[in-house]
Amino acid sequence: MPDPYFQTLFAERIGGANYGKSNEIYKFEKIKRAKRQAIKDFPDRPLLDFGIGENDDMADENVRRIMAHQIDLPENRGYADNGCIEFKEAAARFMKREFNVDLDPVTEINHSIGSKPALAMLPYCFINPGDITMMTVPGYPVAGTHTKYCGGIVYNLPLTAAEKKFGRFYPDFDTVSEDIWKKTKLLVINYPNAPTGQTATEEFYAAVIKLAKKYKFVVVQDAAHVMFTYRTAPFSFLQVPGAKDVGVEVHSLSKGWNMIGWRIGWVCGNERIVRAFADVKDNCDSGQFLAIQKSAAVALDDPDIPVDARKKYYRRLEKLVSTLRQFGFECEVPGGTYFLYVKSPKGLADGTKFADAEAVSQFLIREHSICTVPWDNAGAYLRFSVTYVAKEESAEDNLMYQLANRLENIEFTF
Repeated sequence: MPDPYFQTLFAERIGGANYGKSNEIYKFEKIKRAKRQAIKDFPDRPLLDFGIGENDDMADENVRRIMAHQIDLPENRGYADNGCIEFKEAAARFMKREFNVDLDPVTEINHSIGSKPALAMLPYCFINPGDITMMTVPGYPVAGTHTKYCGGIVYNLPLTAAEKKFGRFYPDFDTVSEDIWKKTKLLVINYPNAPTGQTATEEFYAAVIKLAKKYKFVVVQDAAHVMFTYRTAPFSFLQVPGAKDVGVEVHSLSKGWNMIGWRIGWVCGNERIVRAFADVKDNCDSGQFLAIQKSAAVALDDPDIPVDARKKYYRRLEKLVSTLRQFGFECEVPGGTYFLYVKSPKGLADGTKFADAEAVSQFLIREHSICTVPWDNAGAYLRFSVTYVAKEESAEDNLMYQLANRLENIEFTF
């Protein structure tokens, strides 16, 4: 079949004239295909899915009840544009209650349709062709993707298990050359970090702020998992002196409030950066449905919702760690997130060798119907998520029992 006349018109940022012709398969598509095949080949063997990265619970019942009321109000029918004051004020109350951070809801907070669009739009506020966005890997790639769309360059900072200045799974800023620093416009960080589970310290954030002031770049801290912090109280970048001078923090109700599909979050911090984000946003969308914003405001005012979610996922992580340790995996409950990031096996006792974590992931899905997500950006690791569907603790225990039964039949080498 001949190419359509517009084949040569596709932008280079998505592949140019070769768009749609690549045979390369994205890792998540490989996982989906392997899952389908495992279900087909072993219809009587339930798939144990630890690859899902979204909450298994619905939003709080009271929040859903408020939403049902709000959708019938005629004043919520129109464009939301850059947000309603009820949501911004609730976000400000949340930041004060949880972190003792004072923010002006009018000038220092703006809603977003989830954190993903916020991370996509912020590069458009700063990146010109040739400018650098510095990002940690493994991690969420959206800000980097849009940096490239702007003609910018992504500089990756690997997060490894090696003990560095601030500990494991922190970027090593000492490896960055002066030339790279001088071209850097944005530094995107994410703590608690997905997928490694590392949490940030005040010392780390203070060092980031010092570097930002020295080299004149903007900091974007992705706090999507902040309410899933286990060993200490949740900690905000904006709690550290000077943070509001250099950057913003991006929040989301997806994780801590079980509102994945509601698509609501916010950007907060430096007034001028928030304003720039609002200007770009105003030319990209017309705001989230007002009924969702007003329902989300109610959710933010209930401190028990994220506490309950945090307890559940911590309990599940403890069970998963206990199970995996029985079979040679070196792991511990992470500092945050609902992910467990574990070193990937190198092979099997029969001499089989795995080239990388992706090979292990495919083996587990196809041969044992155990789904994980591989990460090979900074060493070979598997990511287990405890967001599997289980309505009761007994169902969680049963899942761990099934996992143990299957792992008993595998002799990994590490």
